[in-house]
Amino acid sequence: MKLIPSRQTPLLPPQIESVRQRLERWRRNRKQRSPIPVELWASAADLARRYGLAKTARALRLDYYSLKERIEAGNGRGSPEMTARPAFVELVPQPAAAVSEWTMELEDPSGARMRVHLKGAAVPDLTDLSESFWRMGR
Repeated sequence: MKLIPSRQTPLLPPQIESVRQRLERWRRNRKQRSPIPVELWASAADLARRYGLAKTARALRLDYYSLKERIEAGNGRGSPEMTARPAFVELVPQPAAAVSEWTMELEDPSGARMRVHLKGAAVPDLTDLSESFWRMGR
């Protein structure tokens, strides 16, 4: 008599078995190519934190890396790409650091030169200053 090893599914903790059954039910009844619902991903992420990523992914027949993304996203409610992003982000400019010293030198084609050297002052409008210099040579 020859014994044939059986391919029984190892016993799973009741929590994993419950989510596995919910996933299987969803897989049977889903519309073609629809994404796994957020609630199922959240349940799977919670189980993976408790029982381990590889064991949970294998038991639930989920992609290891997709499940890992959801765990790393924090609350398991979606991958980083799926979480809500703000529609508008205001970027508030930081005050410029005070320039303690600066020098600007200008020279026109006729050879006229202007050199401005300031210490501890705010930078003046360089556009107006340079335009004034260029107009003088005309």
